[in-house]
Amino acid sequence: MAVKVLVVDDSSFFRRRVSEILNADARLEVVGNAVNGKEAVEMASRLHPDVITMDIEMPVMDGITAVREIMQANPTPILMFSSLTHEGAKATLDALDAGALDFLPKKFEDIARNRDEAVSLLQKRVTELARKRVFMRRPARTTARETAAETTRPMATRSALGSQSLASSPGLKAASQPSALRQPAARPVAAKPAARFKPSGKKYQLMAIGTSTGGPVALQKILTALPANFPLPIVLVQHMPATFTAAFAARLDNLCKIGVKEAQDGDVLRPGMAYLAPGGMQMMLDGRPGAARLRIIDGGDRMNYKPCVDVTFGSAAKVYHDKVLSMVLTGMGADGREGARMLKNSGATIWAQDEDSCVVYGMPQAVAKAGISSEDLPLERIAERISVELGLV
Repeated sequence: MAVKVLVVDDSSFFRRRVSEILNADARLEVVGNAVNGKEAVEMASRLHPDVITMDIEMPVMDGITAVREIMQANPTPILMFSSLTHEGAKATLDALDAGALDFLPKKFEDIARNRDEAVSLLQKRVTELARKRVFMRRPARTTARETAAETTRPMATRSALGSQSLASSPGLKAASQPSALRQPAARPVAAKPAARFKPSGKKYQLMAIGTSTGGPVALQKILTALPANFPLPIVLVQHMPATFTAAFAARLDNLCKIGVKEAQDGDVLRPGMAYLAPGGMQMMLDGRPGAARLRIIDGGDRMNYKPCVDVTFGSAAKVYHDKVLSMVLTGMGADGREGARMLKNSGATIWAQDEDSCVVYGMPQAVAKAGISSEDLPLERIAERISVELGLV
């Protein structure tokens, strides 16, 4: 059965263009078109699409509001189309806060090097997101007692949106807890006690995380749970356009107790600071433990990804050897597998996000299938696992 897609955009030209591309794939079928967010909410309820593509700026109701309403009433995988500007980056991150799973540049020439590649990528993204439909059934209504208990948990999540984005609100760094970016509902399972983690006893000097599709959600979920006195420097590789990484780093810095910044060439790695690889560049580590620096280079066109997880992980293996705690999170493709292999060969620890909590189980699957990761972890327990491993609890 074909994946049913609802296309939402106020431009008739763009709706037609996206519809033609998706309908050209036998696996996909466009079942409706909406011209604004209000129509999208109504059609999502009536047509029950498997995936929705959504513009951000539209009349009557904007895409962010529409995403929020759809995720409340009829949770559905949503792919946003965004402009590659600083304001477009902030709006796209707000849409991910509201519950969208992924985004692509609205200008197809920004998606890939040629039209055929861009068409294939769009079709593949929609097909992959459709796999999350089964996990996004509306959760059962909670009782008042359950709701009260949830709000008192130490790691309770709160909406980062409200009347304005937290990324633009001053003075919230130390006091704020994460939204975090909304995750698809977990597959219903029988309740059972969560397994208790045990530390391995290893000593670490660096934490490294690589991710792609679904990564903004996952990174925010993990990093906002870390304490201000986190003992390690952290390097982050998120596949993201160049105009997005500065806005994303600023948002994380506002929400987290640790510091977060877009990495710059020559940055000295410091404990309690996370360095996000800039989009369109490669981030490498140089020097020695305790005095390591970041090198930000163009890296040429040989690599499929800029930034590339393999590049950063590989350089971390050369500098820190077995003293790296690394994770490969949700994402399409296999970037990170070879870098993780280099880390493992150096004696480092590699974990992978588990399938059920991934938006796309590509990158973690590649690491797990190769026998590189030592543990497969659900997203909601990764921060806990880190704290146990580092003796923070």
